[in-house]
Amino acid sequence: MGKLLAIDGLNIVRRVYEANPEPDSPEKASTALRHSLSSFKKLLATHEPTHVLAAFDFGGHTWRHDLYEKYREKRQAMPAVLKERLPEFYENLSAFGLTVVSVPEVEADDVINTAIMRWLTEGRGDAIVASTDKDLLVLISHGALVWDHFKGEWHDRAWVVKKFGVEPEMLADLLALMGDASDDIPGVSKVGLKTAAKLLRAYGSLDAVMAGAGILRDTLGEKLRKEGDMARLSRKLVELKSDVRIGVSWKMLEVAS
Repeated sequence: MGKLLAIDGLNIVRRVYEANPEPDSPEKASTALRHSLSSFKKLLATHEPTHVLAAFDFGGHTWRHDLYEKYREKRQAMPAVLKERLPEFYENLSAFGLTVVSVPEVEADDVINTAIMRWLTEGRGDAIVASTDKDLLVLISHGALVWDHFKGEWHDRAWVVKKFGVEPEMLADLLALMGDASDDIPGVSKVGLKTAAKLLRAYGSLDAVMAGAGILRDTLGEKLRKEGDMARLSRKLVELKSDVRIGVSWKMLEVAS
C-alpha cells in the first residue's frame, strides 16, 4: 500500500517568512525560502511517503470570489519580494524530485482535497495532509490524518473534537455559522465557536439549525432567521472542491526510491 503526503505549500512558506520580524527584503525572502525547502525535506524524511503532492495557491481571482466579492478582501497580500521568488522555489522543489501543482481559479486546499479524496476512494493507502489550515481538517472524516509541521503533532478526530467541540464531519457547518475572519467569510454575526458548536451538537447540521431557528424566540433565533442566507453562502465558501483537474498522474507524484 502507498502513502500520499499532500503539502500545503504556501502554508509553510508564508508562516516561515512571517515568523521573521525583520522588514520585507530580498534577504528575508531568501532566508525564508531556504528554511521552507528544509521543511519540505524534513516532511519527506519524517513521513517517508510513496507519493507527494506539493500544492500552491495560484493567486488572484478564484471561484469563491464569483460567489462573494468580499472573499479575502482584508487579507494581507503576499510581499512582492517573496512572490517574485516563488518560481525559483518551485524549480528547487522540482530539482528535489517534487511536482508542484498550482491551478488557476482554485486554491491549494481544493487541489489537496481533490487528490486526497481520489487517493482514498481508490484505496491506495494512507493519506497525510501537512497544513495548519482548519479547512483541511474535514479530510479527517474521510480517513486522512493532518500533520502540523510547526508543532510536530498529529491532528486526528479526537484533536478536532477537543479543539472545536464537533466531529470533523461538522467542521464546514461550524465555519459557516461562526465565519472565518482569515478569509473574510461572514457567517452569522456574533455567533462564535462555542455557540456554533452547541447548535450543531443539538441539531446535527447547518440545515437542521436553520430549520429549527423558527422556534428559537431569543436574539440568537432572530439572528439565524435574519442571516440564514449568509450562513448558507458561507457554507458554500468553506466547502472544498473535489473535482479539480489537477493535471498530474499518480506516477508523476511518486517519490524516487
